[in-house]
Amino acid sequence: MAHDDDTPGDAPFHRRIRSFVLREGRMTPAQQRAFDDHWARFGLDYTGHERDLDATFGRHAPRVLEIGFGNGEALAWASEHDLARDYIGVEVHGPGVGRLMNALAARDASNVRLYKHDAVEVLENEIPAGSLSEVRIWFPDPWHKKRHNKRRLVQPAFVALLASRMAPGGLLHLATDWEAYAEHMRETMEAADGWRNRVGPGEAAERPAWRIETHFERRGTRLGHGVWDYLYEWIGATTAS
Repeated sequence: MAHDDDTPGDAPFHRRIRSFVLREGRMTPAQQRAFDDHWARFGLDYTGHERDLDATFGRHAPRVLEIGFGNGEALAWASEHDLARDYIGVEVHGPGVGRLMNALAARDASNVRLYKHDAVEVLENEIPAGSLSEVRIWFPDPWHKKRHNKRRLVQPAFVALLASRMAPGGLLHLATDWEAYAEHMRETMEAADGWRNRVGPGEAAERPAWRIETHFERRGTRLGHGVWDYLYEWIGATTAS
């Protein structure tokens, strides 16, 4: 699913530059069994049509979307400690999806569903407008080489797409351990209409209690990286389109 198109950033998303390269690692037998045994319960097959989330979860509740959940460590913890909300995870790499499904099955989770698909297409076509109380993008690929910066997920057009799916007062929580990407996130969000930095203009937040320290963060800390969390609330567009 890698994509090397040089379509400009304001092009339609279906012709966009991908923010990921699919490096599908070999799944362990346990991870493969997770797809065989648990996908029908936790998995959401991408259809390209708007999804009735109340029907999906069997209740009406606030929804949290985590994009690129990796091995699922943080999503598993958060969903177990926040049972009043429903969690939707999106990840393109099979081993992490399998690992998380095994963890969810072990605790008989009922408030989590997972996509193994491109998050932009899921947002564009399946997530209803105004339906998300929170979106989490933690430690996305920083695409640190300058020629690859255009592949970064957090871009103006993507932030506008997120805004269209947020409930009023919804929270966008970004985290990265790459300083250049933190600066890019901050500049992108501060320029985006309708978002308010919860801490203060241009300010990073202390790591909130709901974000556990993941292995990605521990790895970055060992490498001497800082970690930046940004919390932006959707307050609604204030300028005419």
